[in-house]
Amino acid sequence: MGKMTALLVALLAGATMAIQGSLNSVLGKAVGLVQGTLVVHIVGLVTALILHFVKPGPIPLKEAPWYTLLGGALGVLIIYAVAVSIPRLGVVSATTAIIVGQVTTAALVDHFGLFTLEPVPFTWLKALGFVLLVAGGWLMLR
Repeated sequence: MGKMTALLVALLAGATMAIQGSLNSVLGKAVGLVQGTLVVHIVGLVTALILHFVKPGPIPLKEAPWYTLLGGALGVLIIYAVAVSIPRLGVVSATTAIIVGQVTTAALVDHFGLFTLEPVPFTWLKALGFVLLVAGGWLMLR
């Protein structure tokens, strides 16, 4: 997959995250936040199982570091937090705050090469981009 295709896939992921957050917020209001989070993950499990049966293969969990399994717990926290924040802030404000938090954390993960990833230094251009991102986020929240 080339960089342009990967960028388009990432943009699609961002768009679907905004829609997912909106849907999860409505579901949380209808059935309760914890119950909505559970339903979302059950539907996600069924979807993942279908994909696994379409493209079967081994799942060698013993090959993965233990901390990689925390992604599942973080997914529950993300779904819950999004469902809580969107009704109180609106989709734009909540998504803006989410993106600022995501980019900040991503810069730290990149810079320090956390989780055995290859380090990607934090440059002055990235710092400028970060300042503009935060300024844009502030403007969106006004």
